[in-house]
Amino acid sequence: MKLCWLDVRKTNGVKEAILEEAVHQRIDGIVSADISDLEALPPTTSRVYLPRNGELPANLGSADIVVLAPDAYRNRDALSAAHPDVEFGRFVEVTDAPSLELACEAARNDRWAVLLFRDPTKIPLEIVLAAADKAEGSIITGVQDVEEAEIVFGVLEHGSDGVMLTPHAVGDATKLKAAADDRPADLDLVALEVRGIRRAGMGDRACVDTCTNFRPDEGILVGSTSQGMILGCSETHPLPYMPTRPFRVNAGALHSYTVATAGRTSYLSELRAGAKVLAVDSTGRTRAVTVGRVKIETRPLLAIDAVAPSGREVNLIVQDDWHVRVLGPGGVVLNVTELTAGTKVLGYLPTEQRHVGYAIDEFCVEQ
Repeated sequence: MKLCWLDVRKTNGVKEAILEEAVHQRIDGIVSADISDLEALPPTTSRVYLPRNGELPANLGSADIVVLAPDAYRNRDALSAAHPDVEFGRFVEVTDAPSLELACEAARNDRWAVLLFRDPTKIPLEIVLAAADKAEGSIITGVQDVEEAEIVFGVLEHGSDGVMLTPHAVGDATKLKAAADDRPADLDLVALEVRGIRRAGMGDRACVDTCTNFRPDEGILVGSTSQGMILGCSETHPLPYMPTRPFRVNAGALHSYTVATAGRTSYLSELRAGAKVLAVDSTGRTRAVTVGRVKIETRPLLAIDAVAPSGREVNLIVQDDWHVRVLGPGGVVLNVTELTAGTKVLGYLPTEQRHVGYAIDEFCVEQ
């Protein structure tokens, strides 16, 4: 879980409301230059003292973490001895090569490295993360807004351990926490039994090209109804007559549902560059991937009819071509044109009905 710190040193006029929201949202840490701001915080929130001028008072009050400027950090051992219940970290503002090296040293050796990068490029952060790989401390990166926080969470795939945001308004804490907790939940897949396949005439099918290469046992869920989907396979595996395209899933007819993020579904026809869909592997593990392009073209279609152990019927209409594949239990790759009655394929059975992609408890029949 990524750490979320709020820096309230410059939240004039709305500090009390922001602190109240932060506690309600279970923000991980509150950063202040005023010890009194930290006194009333619950024990579930880290009290982080970051003085503006680098000088420390004799009494650190209820501070759990004290972040020191590089000059003051030289006295860390003496401070630790004087305040054994306080963890000490180092603040580094990265503006050039020497300060970048200092940030790398802090990230490798300190319990807390709080870093502020003045330039918009994320390459210095990448260097710090690489230099501190497998280090035991935590890297907290200052960000300007929630959008930047989302980027920092993903730099070099695993990202910074946390971010420090100066909130500009009530609501920023809620948005930041949502950005930190947006990893999609894993899904419970089931083995569906194919009843048969049948030609469905001509129609428009969609290839979903993402900005990510899929893993060998990964694809996206697609189905003709919102309550039954089959796990379509990416073009990661070698194909006769054409090169592999590991970023692509030849997903199905354009009316089909797929699973997006935040518990929503989308029609394949609705997907656009920049949209998010869930990549799902054969064990049900998920990750959000970004759509780079959707190719909709007219092709002969094939209907796959399957049934779940519960008796729920599932249908998927795909391009009628043996290059199109779905995944079976254990990640086995199955050509759709070679499916026969009794073949097992992996599927997902959402329980909710849908209205404009949102789950809703209402009467609805899809057939």
